[in-house]
Amino acid sequence: MAKKLFNIAWEEFSALPLVEKTPYLMQPDGSPYHTLFAQQFDSVLLDKLAALANEIRAIAKTRIGAEYLRQQVTHKRAMLYFSQPSSRTFLSFVSACQILGVPVGEVRDTSISSEFKGESREDSVRTFSSYFDLIIMRTPEKGLAEHMAWVISNSDRPIPIINAGSGKDQHPTQALLDIYTLLRSFDRGGGLHDKTVVFCGDLLRGRTVRSLSYLLTNYPRIRQIFVAPDPLQIDTDVLDILREKGVEFVQTDNFRSVIPEADAVYMTRMQDEWDNYKNESAAIDTSHFKFGLEELALLPPRAIIMHPLPRRDEIAVAIDDDPRAMYWRQMRNGMWIRTALIAMTFGCERRIHDYYCHNN
Repeated sequence: MAKKLFNIAWEEFSALPLVEKTPYLMQPDGSPYHTLFAQQFDSVLLDKLAALANEIRAIAKTRIGAEYLRQQVTHKRAMLYFSQPSSRTFLSFVSACQILGVPVGEVRDTSISSEFKGESREDSVRTFSSYFDLIIMRTPEKGLAEHMAWVISNSDRPIPIINAGSGKDQHPTQALLDIYTLLRSFDRGGGLHDKTVVFCGDLLRGRTVRSLSYLLTNYPRIRQIFVAPDPLQIDTDVLDILREKGVEFVQTDNFRSVIPEADAVYMTRMQDEWDNYKNESAAIDTSHFKFGLEELALLPPRAIIMHPLPRRDEIAVAIDDDPRAMYWRQMRNGMWIRTALIAMTFGCERRIHDYYCHNN
């Protein structure tokens, strides 16, 4: 790392803007050491990750190739520390580790860990670092992954941390798989530029939307449309970034009016787990922010429908078999891009690339 986290006090580091934190999180070759924010990734790194993911999935199609991949990082161990409920993200990371031969451990319920006895999160994470070489953590607490990365970097056994979702602010690897899905979807349609992406649903509390909106600013002329009822509309901090970067955006509550303009529609569910008061989300009318057969009829033929999942009723099951429904492939893409990220974190991407080139 050109700048190291042990060379800066926590108070100083935490006060930096996200883009100024990035140099402290990267390896000398520009690949991530800690993966904490969407702001760490520019178009060059995103394209490099996507290319590596494509090579990995091509290699994995044969038994010999899959066995080669499983030999890459057998000497490393990963800890999945998920103190927030998850199935898809958890299993995606488990599968990614298995593809590369990385043994995994897990803590998914802090009530059965020493935290139940009063152990601090800092002590728990330092304990994990004694046994493992990578910590993948998901937490409802904003900023915890960032703080733990600083703590571990200032310990006697620094290891990488990957943020698998922190509070309502960041979900960088979900944004990576979303970008990867968009890149693959538009690969034959001119690439990821000059496109309109429509975000619909609970945008205020959807950390996937926040992270993806930022990553999209790395690509030219991506227009962003935010569709939500007023209490759930995208927050001003996201819009400030778009203004700063000169990105065209629109806010509206009229979903059907913008569907014909869309190249991609990104649906989200109600994030009522963040309610401050019981059932406060139930008072918001979301009936006009759902995607069904009538909305499908308005969607351009080459557009795609995305969703970070899990869904409730915001996407009708009746459209699952439409070729524009991308969310099941989107979920599988997550396994491959997370495999690429872990490979890059552990520095084995060159071996994978050379094997791919030799055998394809």
